[in-house]
Formats: sequence, C-alpha cells, structure tokens
Amino acid sequence: MSNVKVALIYDFDKTLSPKDMQEFHYLKSIGYDNPVDFWKKCQENSDRHNMDGILSYMEMMAKSDPNLTQTTLRDEGKYVELYKGVDTWFKRINEYGKKHNVDVEHYIISSGLTDIIMGTSIAKEFKKIYACTYAYDENGRVLWPSRIVNYTMKTQYLFRINKGVFDETNDNDLNASTPEKYVQIQNMIYFGDGMTDVPSMKVVNQFGGYTIAVFGDLEKKKDLAMELYNHKRADYALQADYSEGSKIEKVVQSIIDKIEIETKLEEYK
Repeated sequence: MSNVKVALIYDFDKTLSPKDMQEFHYLKSIGYDNPVDFWKKCQENSDRHNMDGILSYMEMMAKSDPNLTQTTLRDEGKYVELYKGVDTWFKRINEYGKKHNVDVEHYIISSGLTDIIMGTSIAKEFKKIYACTYAYDENGRVLWPSRIVNYTMKTQYLFRINKGVFDETNDNDLNASTPEKYVQIQNMIYFGDGMTDVPSMKVVNQFGGYTIAVFGDLEKKKDLAMELYNHKRADYALQADYSEGSKIEKVVQSIIDKIEIETKLEEYK
C-alpha cells in the first residue's frame, strides 16, 4: 500500500505560541510597554478608515517604525515562545505517520507575519507558510503590504494545499478543475484557537476533515475553545500541550490510525 498524504494545518498565534508574535519583543522595541495600547490604536485606525484589521496592524507597525526591514522582522522570530512540546512535536508526529503508512506534512495559515515566523526555530518544519507579508525596497525596508491573510481569506489556502497549488500568485490552477488532489481535505487536521478560525474549520469539517480548537492557560481561552466545540465548529477542544503523551498527541495519532484503516479499506473496493 502506498502512503497516503495527511496535512496538519496550524494557525500560529495562540495556537502554537501563547501570544501574538509581536508581543514578545517587537512592540516594546517601538515604545509599547503594554500591547493592549497598540492593538487599541490598530482598532481605532481600522474604524477611522473602514480598514481591514490585518491591514490596519501592518500599517501601524510600518508607521511606528519607519526603518522597519525584513531583517528586523526575521530577527523578531528568535523572541517568539512556543507552547510546551512544540519543538519536538513535528519529528514525533512525522515518525508516527511513517509507521502507519502516512506521509505527514505541516502548514501554517496565519494572520501573523511570514517573516517573523520564518525567524522562529520551527520555520523549517513547514512545507509552506501562508501569512501576511510586506513588499520591501532594495535595502530591505518596508514599502507596502504585499499580502494579507484575514479570517475569510484563510480558506483559499486550504484549497491551495488540497490541489498542491502552493504559489500564491497562481490563481488559474487554483480555480481550475483538478480531479487528482494533492491532499484530500478529509485528510487534513486543522488547529486553531478562536473565532477567526471558524471559516477554515467549517470548510475542513464539511469535507470530512478534522478540527482541533486549542487553548492556553487563560480560562477565557478554554471557554472559547469549548464554545467552538459545543457549537460543532471544532471536533475537539484540547489544551495547547504538544508534549509526548499529551491529549493532543493521542488525538492526532488516533486520527492517523483512522486514516490508515480507511485507506486500506478503500483498496478493497
């Protein structure tokens, strides 16, 4: 039996990491000792100009730091903290998949910044990172947002993974009819932490895939994850503990077992 491909797809902030990526170091470096003040200004900017919230925070970052560069953002990645077990998670799940005739691939679909994620210790684990980006001048200085990923736009990247059309500028192949899929959506596992993940969770669930709402230590985050679970937006609501033997590991391993068995049964038809 040939190996089946399974995609594990993650939001980043508060899914693999306990805070928004800008909050570990960057906001303080531009004068915001309290991150709430920055996000409040972003919301005011968004309201004033009827602006998408993601564009608003990207504009506010660029305006607050006129010398913002790609190098600066990549350097910020080293300050990003990860949830327990994330640093060894990918190797463990990949190895488990191989033992069960499953090729596991990992992807990010995030409203955070690609360049900060690229600077983290786990960037190499992902086949593709879909997140917000800036265009840069010849000196690497920010010019303009070149791509945003908001909560509804996240869904297009599920279909890019589904079809294997990874180039964000290639819309023709994305919209073309492709009977042969790179990864069946039913073989996707989507990890998210909040309401901005609902459209993606809905798509994955509709096609028979699996969705996991994760939560950190704050009780309100657990309540939100349970709300997603109780309203059938997520199949599971689990603590964001990715360490060996954790519930989230056992659930993903069981899903891999199920996919392996279903693939075997299909071969008898």
